[in-house]
Amino acid sequence: MPRTQWTPKQERKYEHIKQSEKRQGRPTRRAKEIAARTIQKERARRGQTKTASRTSVRDISSSRRGGLRSGSRGPRGRTREQLYNEARQLGIGGRSSMHKEQLRRAVDRKKAG
Repeated sequence: MPRTQWTPKQERKYEHIKQSEKRQGRPTRRAKEIAARTIQKERARRGQTKTASRTSVRDISSSRRGGLRSGSRGPRGRTREQLYNEARQLGIGGRSSMHKEQLRRAVDRKKAG
């Protein structure tokens, strides 16, 4: 969807995220991609897009996730639910009894092998 349909606030947020990513050393192209995906996910959550993935709608919002995980040394990356769903798609057995780290290792092994 063209960026012309973004609100002024979404445009400002896009620029802020892009600049933040560039300050962290990301290439300009990658910074733009991250910023655009963040804004598009928020638009999908609000019903402003024609289509929306299930994770865009059901998952924790990107702004909330950033706030929860910023400044902490805790786990990063995919949530347990995301890892579980990925394990299910890959056909990994015993996934329901696995904790997050076990799921991450099993998914990564399955993708590598």
